[in-house]
Amino acid sequence: MDRLTKTALAMCRYMEGDVKRINHFMKVHSFAKVIGEAEGLSRTEQEILEAAAYVHDIGIKNSEIKYGSPSGYYQQIEGPGEAEKLLREAGFGAEVIDRVKYLVSRHHKYANIDGMDCQILIEADFIVNVYEDGIGEDTIRDIYSKVFKTDAGREIMRRLYDL
Repeated sequence: MDRLTKTALAMCRYMEGDVKRINHFMKVHSFAKVIGEAEGLSRTEQEILEAAAYVHDIGIKNSEIKYGSPSGYYQQIEGPGEAEKLLREAGFGAEVIDRVKYLVSRHHKYANIDGMDCQILIEADFIVNVYEDGIGEDTIRDIYSKVFKTDAGREIMRRLYDL
């Protein structure tokens, strides 16, 4: 079994019983995978992106326990440490883990996006959040125009939301 499959299964165990959150990270992974491949990421960049897509919200459980809130702000604080443990057990090395931790700590920040992997993770997460959270049309258009940079992410948004 490869490291990404181990990561997906480990996240299912980590979020056991939370159907909504398991479905969320699986959908984010699917969009991230498609966008990354369409944008021509290297094999290493693609693996980092996909690992990050699986674990991007791993901090949500500790955020709710410590702060009583699932907010993205707290997830970005609590997530990197949890992601490191899970990714280490899945067999990833320090370089990949460090980048994934960085992505987890930034996936709700739409300014100063650092790297194509970060860009794609933010786009994939937003694509899924629009549907799951019922985000309004004005916000969709605003984020689309200001944040979406990849051709594939923009195409997916156009086809989903008639932009």
